[in-house]
Formats: sequence, structure tokens, C-alpha cells
Amino acid sequence: MATLELYSKGANVWVPDPDAVWVSAQLLQDYRPGEKHLLLQLSNGNEVHYPVGSPSDLPPLGNPDILEGENDLTALSFLHEPAVLHNLRVRFLDYSSIYTYCGIVLVAINPYDQLPIYGQEVIDAYSGQDMADMEPHIFSVAEEAYCTMIRSGKNQSIIISGESGSGKTVSAKFTMRYFAVVGGAAQQTSVEERVLASNPIMESIGNAKTTRNDNSSRFGKYIEIGFGRKGDIIGANMRTYLLEKSRVVFQVN
Repeated sequence: MATLELYSKGANVWVPDPDAVWVSAQLLQDYRPGEKHLLLQLSNGNEVHYPVGSPSDLPPLGNPDILEGENDLTALSFLHEPAVLHNLRVRFLDYSSIYTYCGIVLVAINPYDQLPIYGQEVIDAYSGQDMADMEPHIFSVAEEAYCTMIRSGKNQSIIISGESGSGKTVSAKFTMRYFAVVGGAAQQTSVEERVLASNPIMESIGNAKTTRNDNSSRFGKYIEIGFGRKGDIIGANMRTYLLEKSRVVFQVN
């Protein structure tokens, strides 16, 4: 909870909204402990009384305008749900960027479109670069893992998680494409396709339609890529783990 002194006249806060989830508002007067409401002005100009039963009910504070569109969420003064959603929205709509860091975590928004940000020239730009020096990208995460593996000689893991239709499989594909290129695979363009196509029979049985994905996998995937001493790819395999047996044993009428 932020200090109460920050809830002064002119401060920006976020309030829940049934349509937009969160909307920005500005305090029209200072908040004093014991008051049962805040006088706010919404972004559309309307004035509202926001109920406050106790200091814990105060709405989340907004970040300074200078931090809008930050490429790392940990740089925000206030890190909470509306701040995260707003920053991701600004980066997606105003900066045309689907990637944002949150420390060492990369947050990705599925644009549901093909973007020209995965070509050879982009791979070359991220190869050999430090993660902190480059704009957020799946290639930057892959480069960090690859360089750490080469430097330390130890196995590295990249966890790709998200809800159905969020783009996990595509993100895994681009990660493997990066490894195929920097690892000097003989057939760079087909390595990731070979790995992802290693379990078509299981996928055809276990996939299911969801509200956001017509071909949602019911399996967790563990992909292992083997590298030689010089950092070159020498092999790969995929293991699958059945997560929802009910999707296999019967079909919904």
C-alpha cells in the first residue's frame, strides 16, 4: 500500500470499470484518513465519488507520464494490475511492440498476425548482444540462455507458459529457429519444424477446440535441444505430458 500522502489533489489513480476493466481518474481533493469517499474526475470529465471504507480500499495509484511505455515493468513506480495492463496496451498500440520485460521474464502479447520481426537480420542484431542493451524480444531471451550455456557449460531452461491461444507454440518455434541459426545447424530453416512435428499423432488425438483456439493442445511439451562443445546443435527431442485425459476419452455432443 502506498503512503497516504501520495493521495493528494491532482494525483492519478485507477478505478474499476465494468467495460474497460480499469479507467484512469484524478483526485480533485486531498484524501484524509477517516473519509468515506474520494472525489475523482474520470478521463471523460465526469466527477464521481469513490467509496473508501478504510485506507486499504484506496484505488491503485497511477505512474508518472514519463514512465508510460517502459520496456521493463519493474521500472514502474507502482506495479499492480492496472499499471501492467496499461503499460502493455501502450506498448502494443503506440509502440507497435508485442514484447515487454518484467525483470528476466518476457511478457508477450499475441498479435494474431504475422510480424516482420523474426528474419535473419533481426537474429543477427540480437546475436552476441546483452539482454539489457536490446529491446524486449524472444530472441534476446534465447541469446541469454545460449550465451549462459556456452559460458558456464551448464544446461539452461526456457519456460514458455500462457493460456490457450496465447502463442506458446509459435514462441517455441522462434526460439528454436534462433538456436538453429546461432548454433550453426546444417538446415537452419527446418530444425524447428522437425522438432515441432515430432508428435503429430498425439496432437491429432489430444487437441481440442476452445473459445480462443480451434486447435488447442492438451499436452505439456518438454523440448530438449542438444549442443556440442562448440555450441552447434547435435540433436533434439520432444516429450509430451497428457494434461487433460477427459479430452481424449469422450467427445462433447
